[in-house]
Formats: sequence, C-alpha cells, structure tokens
Amino acid sequence: MKKLPIGIQTFSKIREEGYIYIDKTEEAFELVNNFTYVFLSRPRRFGKSLFVDTLKELFEGNKKLFEGLYIYDKWNWDEKYPVIHIDFRGDLLSLQSLKERLKKSLRDNQKRLGITCEEEHNLSICLEELIQKAAEKYNQKVVILIDEYDKPILDVIDDIDQAKEHRGYLRGLYSVLKGVDAHIRFAFLTGVSKFSKASIFSGLNMLTDISLNPKYGNICGYTQRDIETSFKDYFVDVDMEKVKRWYNGYNFLKDNVYNPFDILQFISNGLVFDNYWFETGTPSFLIKLLKERRYFLPNFSNIVVDKKLLSSFDVENIDLEVILFQSGYLTIEKVIQTPRSIEYKLRIPNLEVQISLNDYILRYLFNHREANYIQNQSYDAFYNGELDVIRDNLTTLFSSIPYTNYTNNELKLYEGFYASVVYSYLASLGVDLIGEDVTNKGRIDLTVFVSDKVYIMEFKVDGEKGEALSQIKHKNYAQKYLDMGKDIYLVGIEFSSSEKNIVNFEWEKV
Repeated sequence: MKKLPIGIQTFSKIREEGYIYIDKTEEAFELVNNFTYVFLSRPRRFGKSLFVDTLKELFEGNKKLFEGLYIYDKWNWDEKYPVIHIDFRGDLLSLQSLKERLKKSLRDNQKRLGITCEEEHNLSICLEELIQKAAEKYNQKVVILIDEYDKPILDVIDDIDQAKEHRGYLRGLYSVLKGVDAHIRFAFLTGVSKFSKASIFSGLNMLTDISLNPKYGNICGYTQRDIETSFKDYFVDVDMEKVKRWYNGYNFLKDNVYNPFDILQFISNGLVFDNYWFETGTPSFLIKLLKERRYFLPNFSNIVVDKKLLSSFDVENIDLEVILFQSGYLTIEKVIQTPRSIEYKLRIPNLEVQISLNDYILRYLFNHREANYIQNQSYDAFYNGELDVIRDNLTTLFSSIPYTNYTNNELKLYEGFYASVVYSYLASLGVDLIGEDVTNKGRIDLTVFVSDKVYIMEFKVDGEKGEALSQIKHKNYAQKYLDMGKDIYLVGIEFSSSEKNIVNFEWEKV
C-alpha cells in the first residue's frame, strides 16, 4: 500500500517518496489557462497548501514530478517561470509578528531566486522590487502564490482594532500587485474567508473568485471515487456508509467531498470514528458571535441564504451564516433557483461537525459537560422510545446550567433559549434533527429521527399546562410523517422561567 501523506503539504515529497496523491492537475491546468488572478476560499486543513505547492512545482517546470498525472502531456515544460511563494501560516497575533513572518518569507524567496532586494524595511516595496527583479533576471513573467492570505486577520478577528491594523497593512502589501501587473503571469491566493475587495484588494478588480464555481468544486478534498480507488486498500471491510455519515458531506457545487485531514487521521488511528478535524481548531470566536447575537440554534438544520453566501465580509460587518460556511461548519445542501435570484440551503456537513460543534456550544454557552455514558443513555432512550429517560436527562441538563447563564441571557424569557439548549443537546448525541420543521399547518419546533421513530417536539415557556402537546395535536403536525411507516411520538415540553427548568413533559404515541 502507498503511504499516507499525513501532515505533508510538499508536492515533491509526496511524489518522490511514494505517498498517495489525488490528482488535482486537471483543475490546475484549467486555472492557469483561463485566468491570471485567482482567489480560492476553503475551510482549514482542506488541501489548499498542497495545491499551492503543486502550482509552484508546475510553473518551475519540474516535469518529472508530474509523470503519470493529467497535466503531464499537456504542459509546455520548456517554459519555466520565477515563482514568489508567500504563506502566512503560524501565530500572527501582533503587527510585529506579521511583519516578521512576511520578512522571512521574502528573504526565502530572494535566496531561492538568487535576488537581493535593496529595500529591507518597507516590505511592500521589497515585494514590488522582488517581482520586478525576478522578471528582469529570468526574462519571464512572475508567478505569485499567496497561501492563507487572511490568516493575519482571522488570528485577531475578535479584537476589531487589531484586525483593522492587520487589514490595513495587508491592503498596502496586496496593492503592490496592481502596480506590477505587466510582470505577472499568474497569481493565486487562498484563504479560509473572503474579505471584500475594497478592504483588502483595493484595485484588484480582475481577481476571479472560483470558490463557488462548480467547475472547480472538487479542487480540494477527496471525492467518494478517490476513497474507493486510491484508498481502497485501507477500507477493506469498513462500513462505508458510516464513513460517509461521519466525514463526507462538504459541497462546493460539485460532488460531496471529504476533508482530507479527516480521512488520513481516521485511517492512521485504526479506523476509529472520532473528532479529528474539529478538534484542530477551536471556533471560540464563532461561538462568541452566536452568544452575542442570541442565535436561534435550531436554525442550523434549516438555513436558507441568498447571494450573500457569495459575498465577502469585513471585520466590522461579519455575517454569521457566511463565516460559518466559509469556516466549514456549514455547507451547501442545495441551490434553489427563484424567479428573482438564487438561494442556497445550508446544512451541517456531517456527523463529526454536528456532534463536536454542538457539544462545544453546550460547554461554552451553558458550562455543561456531560459524561459520555449519559449521552449514550439518551441516544438509547430515543432508539427505544423511553421518553421518561429523556425527560429525566433534560431536567438534569437544565439543572446544571449556572444561574448567571440565565441572568445574562435575554433569551431566558423566550422559547428560543430553551429550544436552543435542547437542540444542541440532541444534536450532540448524533441524532437527525429538523429545527423549525415546516408543515402546512405551521412550524414544528423540533423533529427528531432515530431509527424507526419520529419525535415531534413543541416547546412552551410559562404557558398553560398541557398547551405544548395540545398544539401538536390541534395542528395535526404528525400528518406530515404518517406515510413514513415509522412510530410517531408527540412530545410537549413546558418550561418555567422562574424555576428555569422543565415543569411539564408529556407525550403520546400516534
């Protein structure tokens, strides 16, 4: 079996030392022949850096590395280009650390290209000088590759003043490109997020964003075909449907794809289903936004957005759904063509993100940490229709929430707070959920699917006893699922804002 390229983002090492490589050179060929300035947004650990390094080796004309790949007999290997490669990986928590990282990157490029820049203090001028001198020395246009262009901003995104300072510095750096356009053959920039051209790429109106171009939807990530061919020896006697449910599901308007990091970690850890990608990056900033904006968490299962998904954001104007999508916590389920525009229905991509994200939300927002055996008990209770166990576990959950979480949260007065807690708790169990489930009679607060059972849940706060269950029955919410051939449970849950807990929990089986 070929070796797994765990943690390897160097194309030459993968090719020379016999690691598995998923051929992305067809996409590379299309890009460099159709565009000059290209931007790609993908979540972290999705293979962006490897693709950037692949482009570097391609433009430098290292033909032997591409033997057997799509591009091998299509590329003019006689033409070689000077490549300037800048990456911002590392902790960049201050302007000084950003400058030091950039200075090192520019020095590395000067050494590799055999060029010395006279300007060492103003790094923007140094970059401009490096591009001009490289074009002159090699009598060839220059290729610019910038990896993680937005990391200096994202590292400090929760400190608006610091983020603005980094943004201003990067704007000056990237503005250099428009002044040396005549010397540039191709420029490729990657990042997690898409910031507005006005704030970062002032003047670079020719920058083409391919992040949601269906033609390049598989430019990063592993497809199911990749798993069943290149990785087939590693998946003998493995439940592939379970693998799909745990790690597949990211969609960028082409095939569903796996995050490569997940697959490589899953194999190297003995095919154990666990949280691999999520634990490598703590989404504390996003959770802080969820809390500040009092986000109704059941919306995670039923989000529809318009073209704003394609738009950019800035540090003063962060759209929560957009950054959740760009960060990989949401993905595209389907495209909806309306008479006036295009809309996108979003969803959580897979079970790993669903369980991990909601477990993290519970711990961060509600200081709740529950033993695994209790969570397993709750899942089994849904599987077996033991609603008294669910009642007891939810009551214990609300009892564990600190008093300050109620006093500091305006949602305490509304069903949204309680519904959000229940949603996150059930989502962390790994069950299938629909929040704000639409019927022809209204919206079901929460619908839960486990095996051959459907649970229709309604929440009420400070209402009349029995009101929640009565509403489910009065509006005949169960009708939507009668043809599924499953057991249907109607569950009314009522809360008291003074007692801060469940005061009535009743159910009926249809």
